[in-house]
Amino acid sequence: MTMKDKIAVVTGGGSGIGRATAQALAGRGATVVVADIDPASGEATAAAIRQQGGKAGFMPVDMTDVASIEAFSTAVQAKFGPVGILVNGAGWGRNGPFVEGSGEFWNKLIALNLVGPMTLAKALLPAMMQVGGGKIVNIASDAGRVGSLGETVYSAAKGGLIAFTKSLARETARYQVNVNCVCPGPTDTPLMAAVPDKVKEALTKAIPFRRLGKPEEVADAVVFFASEHASYITGQVLSVSGGLTMAG
Repeated sequence: MTMKDKIAVVTGGGSGIGRATAQALAGRGATVVVADIDPASGEATAAAIRQQGGKAGFMPVDMTDVASIEAFSTAVQAKFGPVGILVNGAGWGRNGPFVEGSGEFWNKLIALNLVGPMTLAKALLPAMMQVGGGKIVNIASDAGRVGSLGETVYSAAKGGLIAFTKSLARETARYQVNVNCVCPGPTDTPLMAAVPDKVKEALTKAIPFRRLGKPEEVADAVVFFASEHASYITGQVLSVSGGLTMAG
């Protein structure tokens, strides 16, 4: 499953699933652009990849800011040329009752988890279409498939990302651009570390495999969609949740 000569952009690449994905793509030969709002973590991921013999560089981006995304996409393509693989991995949520949420908070969730990925895809797609191929993998969440208590707006944004994936796949198929979606279940990431222990225990008991997922396990699914092994697959949604969700 070689990805030699492929340029891959991974947003949220500074930590968690994004970091694991960036490392996995680099391990298969891709040149990885680690994109993150946090320079320290982004640079650390890129440095770790280079230390392992891979090719990677860091470029900052704020996925809630359209101007930042557009400047990022211009800089990436100017330096590396057409991007062959885009992984929209940046995402964030916070648990709380829907009725206590503010419009400002909702807008941030929707900007980061839905509008940002749409904006970056739009910026990088023309080059993919021109060369006649590319892979876009959106990392949503099973919250977007079945809902999640206390994460109503986050679930709505991720559900939108799933629908965006399917619709964009239809539009870009004629250009041989594959667009697919990975939906992680509860995963052992820095975001999960902030969740109270009693909640994590309840989640673990509800998962048939009786454990949280590992970032690397989600990354494996992303790498599959980004590879030539998935050349005839588009518009699909794959849950990586240890059996917690079995949505049709």
